[in-house]
Parts: sequence; C-alpha cells; structure tokens
Amino acid sequence: MPFTQFTNLDFDQIKVQIKDYLRANSNFTDFDFEGSNFSVLIDTLAYNTYINAFNANLVVNESFLDGATVRENVVSLARNIGYIPRSKTAAVADVTFSVPTSTTSGFISLEAGLVCVGAADNTTYRFSVPENISATVVNGTAQFGTADKPIKLYQGSYLTRQFLVNTAQDQRFILDNPNIDTTTVRVYVKGVNDTGLGREYHVVDNILNIDKTSEIFLIQEVQEERYELLFGDGYFGKELENNAIITVRYIITDGAAGNGPALFDFQGNFVDENGIRLIPTASVPVTTVQRAMNGGEIENVSSIKYFAPRLYSAQYRAVTARDYEAIISSVYPNMESVAVVGGEELSPPKFGTVQISIKPKNGTYVSDFDKQNILSKLKQYSIAGINQNIIDLKVLYVELDSTIYYNDNQISNSDDLKTSITAGLSRYSKDIDMNRFGGRFKYSKVLQLIDRVDNAISSNITKVRIRRDMKVLKNQFAQYELCFGNRFHVDSNGLNIKSTGFTLTGSSDIVYLTDIPNTDLKTGVISIVKIDANGSKLVVSKNAGTVDYLKGEILLSTINISSTVAANSVIEVQAFPESNDVVGLKDLYLTLDVSKSQINMVKDVIASGEDISGVSFIRDYYTSSYSNGALQRK
Repeated sequence: MPFTQFTNLDFDQIKVQIKDYLRANSNFTDFDFEGSNFSVLIDTLAYNTYINAFNANLVVNESFLDGATVRENVVSLARNIGYIPRSKTAAVADVTFSVPTSTTSGFISLEAGLVCVGAADNTTYRFSVPENISATVVNGTAQFGTADKPIKLYQGSYLTRQFLVNTAQDQRFILDNPNIDTTTVRVYVKGVNDTGLGREYHVVDNILNIDKTSEIFLIQEVQEERYELLFGDGYFGKELENNAIITVRYIITDGAAGNGPALFDFQGNFVDENGIRLIPTASVPVTTVQRAMNGGEIENVSSIKYFAPRLYSAQYRAVTARDYEAIISSVYPNMESVAVVGGEELSPPKFGTVQISIKPKNGTYVSDFDKQNILSKLKQYSIAGINQNIIDLKVLYVELDSTIYYNDNQISNSDDLKTSITAGLSRYSKDIDMNRFGGRFKYSKVLQLIDRVDNAISSNITKVRIRRDMKVLKNQFAQYELCFGNRFHVDSNGLNIKSTGFTLTGSSDIVYLTDIPNTDLKTGVISIVKIDANGSKLVVSKNAGTVDYLKGEILLSTINISSTVAANSVIEVQAFPESNDVVGLKDLYLTLDVSKSQINMVKDVIASGEDISGVSFIRDYYTSSYSNGALQRK
C-alpha cells in the first residue's frame, strides 16, 4: 500500500495518489492511459475529492475568528466573546432655533422624527431626533438649544416598529433594516396595565450590575446586517409578560454620506403640553452651531477581527495601552486611530497619568464635548487613581521634493505625466502604512511607485522632509514644543530648520525660524531672523530656543507672536530626517501631505537622444538628495 499524504489537496496531487493506489493493486490496468474510460473516472474521483477538501477547509477556517471571511460568521464568533460590532453611525449636526408661538407660557415639545433637511454635494438629506424635546415658552417664544448645549440632529429617517409578546413561542425581536444607527434605538414596553407607550427600557452591553427587576435590553447584529433585541429572563433583567407591546423607535441613516450639510430648512412638528399639534406663528430659522459630521459606515470585517479579541482581553477594565485602544473604539465609534502613552514614558514622567491622542474619522480634532463624553465613559473601566488626559492630535507630515526625469519621445505632455504621478502618490498616502499612530513612510516603495507610473520615466531623485504645524496663541506670551520623533539631518552650516513667516508683537517685519548647530552637531540653538531688502539675513533674536537633533525636538522660549503668514494661526516648521524612512512614534499621527509636496519635471536629454554625450544634462540642486540651503520654507 503506497504512503498517502493527506496534506496534498491539489487536484493533480490527488490524481497522482489515486493512481499510486491503483498501481499497487494488480486487479486494475490501463488506468495510466489518459484517453481511457478509467482515466475519466479517476479525474472524477480527484475532482470530487478536491471539492470536498476545499469545502472542508472553508468550514474549518470559518470556525475561527482569525480565518473567517464571511461577515455573518465573523460577527457570530465575535459575539461569543462579548463583542458587538458598530452599526452605521448617523452624521450629527448641532443646531439651535427659536419658535414663535401663540402660547405665552408653559412648554412646547418638538416631536421625535423629521426636524430639518440639509443639502451637500447636490443631495438632500433628512435630519431627525429620536425622542421628543421640550422647551419652556417665555414671552411667546420657545428656545430650543443654546450655543453651549445645542440640539443634536441625526441624519436619517425616523421609524417605528412594534412587536406583540407571545410567551408561548420561541420569539425573536429582529429589526429588518440594515442601516440602523443603534445609538438612536429607543425601546418602550407596554404591559397589560400600562398606559401610553409604557415604560422605557435602557440598553446595556453586559449583564453586570443588573438584577431580575432591571428594565434593560441588549442589541446584537444577526444575519444580513440586521439587529436583534434581547430582553431579560427574570434572573438577569426583567422578563417580558405575555401580550406586552414592544415599541421600538430608531433612525436609519446614510452613514458617512450624510457628512457635510451646514444649512438646514426646518420641517419639524410641535405639540403643546396637552399634546395638541401647534403651528408656529412665523417661520423657524435654524442656526448651525456645528455642521453635520462623524457619520460612519458599519464596522467592517477587518476591524471586528482586530478589536474583538482585544476588547475581550481587556475584560471591561482599562489597564494596558491595548485595553484603552479597544475600549475607546467601543465608546467612541468615530475613532480612526488612537495612541495611548503611559505617564512613565513621558519626559518628564507623569506617574498615575495616561495620555490619549485620538484621530477621528472625519476631521483632525476631537471636540471638547466628545472629549468629556469619552473620559466619562472611561471612568467605569479605569483603575482608581489613574487620570486620563485626552490631548489634541499631533500630526507629523511627510513631504516630498521629487525631480522626475522623463523621455519626452514617449509622452505628448509632461503635465499629464505629472498628474499621474500625483495621483499615484495620493493613493499611497491612503495606504495602510500611513495615516495612523505608529505609521511608517517607506522610502523605497515611493521611489518604485514613481518609476512605475509610466515607461517614459527614466529616473527620479526624491528628497524627504518632515513638518509639524505649530498652532500659535496670537498676542500672548507662550512657550512651544514640537516633537518630530525622528532624528534630524544636520548640516554644520545650519539652516536645517525652516519655517513659514510670522510677525512678532510690536513689529511688522516678517521673520522666520532657523537653527545654529553646536559643535557636537547633536544640539543647536533656534534663532529668529529676517531678510532685508538686499536679501541679506539679519538676526532678530539669536537665542529663541533649542533644538535636539538626535531626539528630533524643538523648544521655543517665551515668545509673543502677533500674526502668521500661513492660515489658521499656524507656523509650518520643517526639518529633514536623517533616515528617509519616517516613523510616527508614540502620539504622532503620520500622514503623507501630497498637496504640499513638489514634483519637478525635467526632460532627460540623454534618454531622449538629444544629448548622447551628456553635455547639456541639467545638474542643479534638484538632482541631489541633500537638502537645499534656503532660509525660508518653500
């Protein structure tokens, strides 16, 4: 009997093993002849075995979270360890409005449902509220929301679904729509003796700290991205009584597509304190405090597979950085990336402190309201005595200064080639390597990407620079610290640090930041300089701070800045990394800024055949990978 390798699952390998088996049996002949009927039967057996082995592998893979690919299976496996994937999230707009009414006192209520419509990209979107909102009438006007506490409008349509409880059946309560924002779900249970909608039940994500009287429900994703409501059994949570009516109200949303609208047309309905429909005595203008943002899509399979085991390992407590990462993704669905640094890793150390930096999906900074909300939710997971601090995002920008040599015999227009290169770099800027904490810019990949855009490109010489945007406090004395997290390239002549222009209080001169290295080339002094009418450099402040080239850190001493050339009160500070591979360390969010990169197109006269000897080949500073010696940032 021949030895059978059961790991060989390729069709040809299976066929060979069948033939080896038959060859060992003298009762069978002519099976090696490919044109024989016996050979057809062998092919059939091999094919059937191959299909069965393939399906068996799929079944086994789908049984484990790491190997599963079908969403329903991934969701089911994640549910087994207590992880509930995020639903679609509605874009939320903050607004206020005043309602003129004939009612002179008491209160009026904005009914749950449609409130406003807003438009973005030539598309109209509905905005709703998931529950009634009341406001007191003062002198014939009811004010809904203030600048500090605005009304939150959720992008989407407001729907209601009812279930009749039948305890004689194994009943399931499934919401059929896959586009539900589960944060907007409101559940009311009307018992036999209750009036109105009954009592409101509240959602929980675990069964801790609840008893048999707790009026709670759980929500979980089931087949086809629909959602099921789970109620108590009389031991954990209150059990539903027979013939009770469950009313579920929720908002279905367009997710990320709903981001953007800033102007709204009011279309809501009001009732007075007696529940009678109320018509405003005049139009209701809507004031926008914050445009619609933070809308997101349903959590994808990759995210579920990444966060589910981490949240499980956290066990509803925040101790390690991984714990915080998993828990924050749960309490703040709009998170794109997060960095958590223990106080002991800071310089100087801050023991008993956890420093958190969050990159939201749509935007750069987390609002103060969201910060407070996140910190409040973290309190139930954190260890006593540990203080959490959410800091504003620190972005480390990578910029390119690339000279592209091309053969003009192979293209009709160099501008089209430049556009293709820019498009390729933009695609890479969205790569998994970038746009995250701990991200890495890989120099060799970029060089290859540029060369492969078109056969007309003969070569490229690309320089890398890194940038931090320093947000200044205008007309205030302040100190500034900029950490790049990457070692700086040092030229002993200086001009390693460059900046955009700014003015100091009491002067109208445009000045710049630059550096003077110390003799050890490990540290240096930051100076403030200006350029006179003759183009000469004049020192305004010789010692305005320090630079640590090894650590990639810039410290500015107390300074009063009145204005900046760049928009949004920002000074762009630039350096050249010692390594062309740039890494976003600790709390630095790494991204490739294609918009401020330079693409210089140079005709390759040698490749085109115009100058075989290379006499007229261009050799300016663009052909070097070293930095330029200019004072200003360009």
